[in-house]
Amino acid sequence: MAQSPKLLVKIETELRAAMAAKKCWRCGCYQDTVSTLQASAAINESLGTLLSEAHGLLEPKRYDCLGCEVCWPAVAQNLAAELDPAVAEGSHCATEEPEQREGWPPLPGDYQIVRFRAPVAVCTLNSDHLIKALTETTIDGLSIVGSLHTENLGIEHLIRNTLANPHIRFLILCGEDTRKAIGHLPGQSLLALMQHGVNEKMRIIESKGKRPLLKNIHAEHVEAFRRQVQVITQIGSTDVLALRSLITDSARHDPGPFADAPSDVIPVPIEAAKEPGKLVLDPAGYFVVYPDRGQRRLVLEHYSNKGVLDRMFTAISAAALYTSVIEAGLISRLDHAAYLGRELARAEHAMQSGDDYVQDRAPGEMEPTPSTSTQQDATGCGC
Repeated sequence: MAQSPKLLVKIETELRAAMAAKKCWRCGCYQDTVSTLQASAAINESLGTLLSEAHGLLEPKRYDCLGCEVCWPAVAQNLAAELDPAVAEGSHCATEEPEQREGWPPLPGDYQIVRFRAPVAVCTLNSDHLIKALTETTIDGLSIVGSLHTENLGIEHLIRNTLANPHIRFLILCGEDTRKAIGHLPGQSLLALMQHGVNEKMRIIESKGKRPLLKNIHAEHVEAFRRQVQVITQIGSTDVLALRSLITDSARHDPGPFADAPSDVIPVPIEAAKEPGKLVLDPAGYFVVYPDRGQRRLVLEHYSNKGVLDRMFTAISAAALYTSVIEAGLISRLDHAAYLGRELARAEHAMQSGDDYVQDRAPGEMEPTPSTSTQQDATGCGC
């Protein structure tokens, strides 16, 4: 092959750069690359002495991958794969699947969840700063925003987390696809997956990434993912305003939940909530809420269940009041806390808007008990 000498020189250059960096000696990327190249007859025949020298530098492994911006072992292995395609199948990146968890998303990652029942997911690739920028304010139709740094485990996680939410129908790819010569091309690899799928070895067809092998999912997951989502390509874009507009526009074309997920993908069920039945009084007492419009403050009175006022709080915000009563131990039931939070929010809104405020009665039917005082019906707050 006419290009072999030039390729061998490039491989040697990258390996020597890694050999000169002590951090590489204890890194899985370097160690696995050296082992993979030594196992290749074509590469070892020409670079055997160099590979033996590289092997002699190995130290006990401390990390699988440091995520360096320039990964010399990865570049060397990519180049070597042009001489010996079998090298591309060698292990040089962590691809072990972590244990799944119940709920959504089932797999961990660098992402920010907005809401489950929304049709648009955004993948920011290597532009991590976009996660915060796109979730600082509400965007209609946005479900989740996350980064993607690798074309193996990263894409596997993205596929599984997407399949677990049938409401996601659009995936916007944006941000920078790679950092310098790291060797990972998750964006290009994901586009290749959508266009061409995987081969019989679960390698992404036409991917240019350094190891586009999907070891922990099956072909049926890939095909379901390709049917579920429409990928909208904005690779290279970091324009937050333009991306916000694209998210909103995409959500308007929501075709509805995907109904053809693989049998082993069980989405989080939607449960019908029930109206409260019995009203159970809080042993810690009850509250009366009202806005003091003259002082522009909210007032919260606490009574024992015998109808005796024992504490009184004022503040300009609902948050200050509910924080104070929780710290004071004046609430012992979660339903009481939920009711009080709602009423404080209503009173705060009424004070700010000038609307009338009348405290609602706590939901549910109260069952009289020997300790129940008849005054509680008059307060409107019997929870």
